[in-house]
Amino acid sequence: MRLSPLVLVFGLAASSMAVPGVSQRADDQLSPKSVALVKQGEASAVAGKFADAEDAFETALAVDPRNRAAFVAMARLASREKLFGQAIRFTNKALTLEPTDRSALNVQGEAMVELGALGKAKEVLAKLQTVCAGACPEAASLSAAIARGPTMAAAKPAEKAKTKIN
Repeated sequence: MRLSPLVLVFGLAASSMAVPGVSQRADDQLSPKSVALVKQGEASAVAGKFADAEDAFETALAVDPRNRAAFVAMARLASREKLFGQAIRFTNKALTLEPTDRSALNVQGEAMVELGALGKAKEVLAKLQTVCAGACPEAASLSAAIARGPTMAAAKPAEKAKTKIN
């Protein structure tokens, strides 16, 4: 009887202590299902099934919202569909997770070029060159896109000229 209050106090103290979560993953570990869905989406994109690819990437992000590759893949799809603002938003999410992601910087810079924001694209190129110790294909690709200039802006005046003629 005399030990009951003492056991009760120790029991309450032990039950109130923090216990590490067994099911929690480290920040750098992605869900294997999410990684598999990104691979499935990339295969669908290569096969030309862009709607299936987009579904797979969105599902990968639903499974694990920390999957940068899914954000970059969604940005590439958005750029392909000429939705450059959306591509920039997706790359911003990827860069929030990893600010030095070279592929995300590349896609973001190329989307900025297409929108005509060459100053911002040059800033992204400078950051990309800082991230790359030496020459890297992402920096070379973005540099070529900046030199080429926006293809979308060149198409708009031609469309306006067609509408004026009609």
